[in-house]
Amino acid sequence: MSDTDFSSLALHPELLANVASLGYAAMTPIQSQGLPPILAGRDVIGQAQTGSGKTAAFALGVLQKLDIKRFCVQTLVLCPTRELADQVAKEIRTLARTLHNIKVLTLCGGMPFGPQIGSLEHGAHIVVGTPGRIEEHVRKGSLKLDDVHTLVLDEADRMLEMGFQATLDAILEHVPAQRQTLLFSATYPEQIQAIAKRVMNNPVVITVQSTHDSSSIEQHFYHVSDDKERMIALRMLLLQHQPESAVVFCATKRETQTVADTLIAEGFSAIALNGDMEQKDRDQTLVRFAHKSIAVLVATDVAARGLDIDSIDMVINYNLAHDPQVHVHRVGRTGRAGSKGMAFSFFGASDNYQRLLLEEMLGQRIQGEALPDASALNKKPVKPAMSTVQLSCGKKQKIRPGDILGALTGEGAIAGAHIGKISLFDQCAYVAVHRASLAALLAYAGHGKIKGQSFQARLIDGKPQASGRIQKYKADNSAAKKAASNKTGAKGRYKKP
Repeated sequence: MSDTDFSSLALHPELLANVASLGYAAMTPIQSQGLPPILAGRDVIGQAQTGSGKTAAFALGVLQKLDIKRFCVQTLVLCPTRELADQVAKEIRTLARTLHNIKVLTLCGGMPFGPQIGSLEHGAHIVVGTPGRIEEHVRKGSLKLDDVHTLVLDEADRMLEMGFQATLDAILEHVPAQRQTLLFSATYPEQIQAIAKRVMNNPVVITVQSTHDSSSIEQHFYHVSDDKERMIALRMLLLQHQPESAVVFCATKRETQTVADTLIAEGFSAIALNGDMEQKDRDQTLVRFAHKSIAVLVATDVAARGLDIDSIDMVINYNLAHDPQVHVHRVGRTGRAGSKGMAFSFFGASDNYQRLLLEEMLGQRIQGEALPDASALNKKPVKPAMSTVQLSCGKKQKIRPGDILGALTGEGAIAGAHIGKISLFDQCAYVAVHRASLAALLAYAGHGKIKGQSFQARLIDGKPQASGRIQKYKADNSAAKKAASNKTGAKGRYKKP
């Protein structure tokens, strides 16, 4: 028996059977190194990137330790964003499906407070949530943490970056001192070291290197002299490679909107994701990108946390990350699940410090490469083949993805190949549908039924509008193209000034 087989662990037979049924052939490094001390009750610090399997590592440990007969909150999992909390709760529920009557509750901001109080009154074994909403429930007395024996801090570095230090301290005052604490972080800055020293007991430290390398991700670096050249370079790369899905990382929330608006003005399918958005808009933005009805997502690092999409073709660092580990985390968004990926990074004179740090970590000198031919600017952006439609039925109506697919491909007479990803929420569902079958789906919603229930459907607009501040850029676009042409050398390559 290999020490990477889940069967080598002292897990409940029901958990082992479920893991096997889910197709988990062997443990990932974070699981094989982390699960033994977690199961032994030790505090653990795990430094690992997104996609490393860390959620399953702590989830299996939590489920193994759970006393199902005690209907009280025994485990608290804190995440920086609602998207990540939803993702974590979903995976815990999947891993717990063979255990009888396990209740996992998600408590996040951006959702009504009253229904969450009602859910808490019915009890839960595991609570997954964001620090702000958890602290609010604790302060108002609707959430009791007296029986918590396992505390999980997931992506702790991002929680601290988002300013949750004081909130975490307030929550920790209500968690028993005698507990197991599991901390996971993509990076390990001094803040994390300080909080680990304060709240953990002789933790086992596990560091797992990123599984992404040059064989799966092709990295390129380009020198840009100013913001205008940076934007031209971005358009060149998107037009040259025509990715079905790309994430553009920016340094600030304001910049995400400016870049997205500029791309939209140039005819790209793009949208911004940042912390200033309402939760409903964030949800729909992420759904549309996951459904491939939006091609380019322009985001900050914090906003993109919890982005669980395996098939991102391209990552573009509009600005170099301040921390080299964050660069690795960004780049690791592409080239996942055995696929090939591309990562492009822009740097200028103001990025020298970040560039030097990145060179030290990568063990190579970063030099600017030649951009694609300026003729790429004459190409037209490819429009996404899919649209996203919202249906007025969801989990509360006991609807499953299979029910939606069956209805649409059955009585709806829509080809199965034209139905893409289906995302379920409590009161609604989102369906990716090929544009060729969009009219048929909307027509079926007028008379058809899903699981015997009538439903409504509406198209989530795939044509975002540029804001007024971009109109000047639009008017000057011909001048930008001319400037790019003037930088074309004898071989037709874009040259730095």
